[in-house]
Amino acid sequence: MSVLLAGLSACSGDFGSSNDSANNSGGSMDLPAILKRGKLIVLAENSTSSYFIYKGRQMGFEYELLKEFANELGVGLEVKIVSDLNDITKQLNKGEADILACNLAVTSEIKSTINFSKPFIRTQQVLVQRKPANWSKMSPERLWLSLIHDPTLLAGKKVHVRMNSNHYQRLVNLQEEMGERIQVKTEPGTIGTEELIQLVADGIIDYTVTEQHIARINQLYFDNIDISTPLSIKQQIAFGLRKSSPLLQSRLNKWLDRFMAKQTFGHIKRKYFEISKPQGAEYLAGSKSGQLSKFDDAFKRAALKYKFDWRLLASIAYHESKFNPYIKGLGGAFGLMQFMPKIGPKYGVHPSSPPEVQIQGAMKMIAKTMDSWRVVPELSQREKFTLASYNCGRSHVEDAQRLAKKYGLNHLRWDDNVEVMMLNLTKSQYYRDPVVKNGALRGTRTYSYVRAIYSRYLDWKSVYP
Repeated sequence: MSVLLAGLSACSGDFGSSNDSANNSGGSMDLPAILKRGKLIVLAENSTSSYFIYKGRQMGFEYELLKEFANELGVGLEVKIVSDLNDITKQLNKGEADILACNLAVTSEIKSTINFSKPFIRTQQVLVQRKPANWSKMSPERLWLSLIHDPTLLAGKKVHVRMNSNHYQRLVNLQEEMGERIQVKTEPGTIGTEELIQLVADGIIDYTVTEQHIARINQLYFDNIDISTPLSIKQQIAFGLRKSSPLLQSRLNKWLDRFMAKQTFGHIKRKYFEISKPQGAEYLAGSKSGQLSKFDDAFKRAALKYKFDWRLLASIAYHESKFNPYIKGLGGAFGLMQFMPKIGPKYGVHPSSPPEVQIQGAMKMIAKTMDSWRVVPELSQREKFTLASYNCGRSHVEDAQRLAKKYGLNHLRWDDNVEVMMLNLTKSQYYRDPVVKNGALRGTRTYSYVRAIYSRYLDWKSVYP
């Protein structure tokens, strides 16, 4: 799947006194003023379960809930990306937003500063640790013994979490409970838990902590992480609201009571938290020797029509689905090429379409995107711009181009130029630059996506004719 996940963290603010909300510009911004303004403003984390851009589409579990709520109110929905997770309650109480949506865990400490909506998820904190390098060759018993399954064994270990987060507080409490010291390494508010999870997977740090539902999503994309060790009791996840917005809180709670009983809520929840894990062994090499997959002939036919390299097309399909034409992915993405539900039909592709139709539709979309990058002179670079656009949408790639040009890099070369600024789109100093038109993006996803697919393509190119 093309989402190399990104950012999922439980937010907790830099907790000021509860009087902050009574003396700020947001104090009078309750439901009547929001209705008059005509839009609901949400402060969200750039993460899979809160808010993110995937293949050019606004997504996120909490985003979709609040989009439904805004529709109920008859107003628009404006999303502001959190730049520093340690400042979110201050931003809320200053009136910069009406609702916090960032996997906010209900704690007594933060309840002194803001109010909470009715909880919509119950979860627990888990340890995220990396499996040994040769884990896939280990027996289940040996793998089990190589990992931490007793929280007391964290004594003396370095665990990276964000300062002021409920993860940090849990580790502090765990130290007291076990009578041993954990080396708790605190990270700034500009670092999300999802980024820490990727650092664990990449071998840069050894341990972090996150919520179980978030960990499960990340494990789909980082199969070398283990998330089986619980560190807390069940916690409640809810939206945050100002104490000076009781009418909004009441209206939201009544709506949640009704909405959570509907099939739509279950559908949205399944879309984000019950994703199929790629299992492609049965779709790999067919009966003919030298085949990449069962679908080589379909890849070749589709690619030939557009003078595209079939091995690159196959590499995209492998990354997206492990050649599984029936897999369901993040946000309802489906099939070999992980089309989004609203995009697939534009290219004649539906969840029930046979593999060849899925491949033909994807090739048509890729060829169209490739043609839109004619300004890039070198073929390999044009292919990489195309891959990036397929993953995150052209508009974000153009943002990275503009940043590259501003900072003296070659805006027509992906390698070591535009890809550098794609990484920087997760940082507020860059995504708030006036040349950036489409806001924050977890650029590590797209950066890794392009590199993984193209590296595999070059390997296959040397082996398969």
